[in-house]
Amino acid sequence: MKRYLYKLFFITTLFSTPLFAQEGIVKIQKSEALNRLLALKKEVNNSKNYIKIQIYSGPRSGAEHALASFRSDFAGYSSEMKYETPNYKIWIGNFRTKIEADRALKVVKKEYPNAFPFTPKQN
Repeated sequence: MKRYLYKLFFITTLFSTPLFAQEGIVKIQKSEALNRLLALKKEVNNSKNYIKIQIYSGPRSGAEHALASFRSDFAGYSSEMKYETPNYKIWIGNFRTKIEADRALKVVKKEYPNAFPFTPKQN
């Protein structure tokens, strides 16, 4: 009976006392240099040019044929025809990173072996 009372006392004491968890306040300290760096990164990202792939450069008739052929074969990519004296050029895609452009280039080069990535100049 004594053991039973000891067990009962122990269990009652264990579950009747409140359990206290640790509490604290977290303060994050950022240096001003980090804030300037983040602002600069945002500015660079907003002004960054996209990478494009050029698949053709030559006379207009060839450019129109290349553009129509590309659009039928690769409907998932954007494409446009640009005129830069004296040639018409077919540019595809608006890739944010070099890796994205390289992946697309690998696929496109099977049909257009002279394709290459570049960053167009801003006007």
